[in-house]
Amino acid sequence: MKINAEFDQRVVVHGADLEWVESPMAGVERRPLDRVGGEVARATSIVRYAPGSHFSPHVHTGGEEFVVLEGVFQDEHGDFPAGSYIRNPPQSSHTPGSEPGCVIFVKLWQFDPDDRTHVRLRTDHMPSVPHRDLPGLSVTPLYQDALETVFMQDWEAGSTVDLEVAGGAELLVLEGSLTEQGDELRQLSWLRIPVGGRIQATAGDQGARVWLKTGHLLEVDKQVERVSRA
Repeated sequence: MKINAEFDQRVVVHGADLEWVESPMAGVERRPLDRVGGEVARATSIVRYAPGSHFSPHVHTGGEEFVVLEGVFQDEHGDFPAGSYIRNPPQSSHTPGSEPGCVIFVKLWQFDPDDRTHVRLRTDHMPSVPHRDLPGLSVTPLYQDALETVFMQDWEAGSTVDLEVAGGAELLVLEGSLTEQGDELRQLSWLRIPVGGRIQATAGDQGARVWLKTGHLLEVDKQVERVSRA
């Protein structure tokens, strides 16, 4: 299966407008944003757990990264409410589910295969700092290594961003709205900028809170190849 698999192209998907698609596990549904592969896939999705639903225990051979958007995600490592940012590296395992129900934004098979770093953050308890170069923006760093950088950003109403992203970028609008190259992005809108591109955006009247990852698309061919061998 291939969804938005042309990684040299700019892509905008309004996640809130997509239909929910059933997963192999009862009570768990997905809105696919991009995907290469079948049930084992390099994938970016919005996933909804109905109250009381659970996946069976499994190993994340290619790693899993996610942000809790609504409700409370749960596994044997803890309860993770909205605003939590989690990285389960390659070869990690867990039994995910949610008694109250939850919605998450999740990325699979997009790790360095040697990465073994677990990350579990409550972004609602973390301070943000003003961006050193972009007035009206504040930044909450979440993760950085040699391949990628991940942040939360808060954009004041009307603030502008002109940012070169040599290694590509992905942006998910968590709150508020923004306009990027003529596209109006609202809550759960997802933007992918290819390698060598730029983000040129202006926040809406209520400002915006976004999740942003940069640099990782330089590795996309290797990620797809690893999925094909799995």
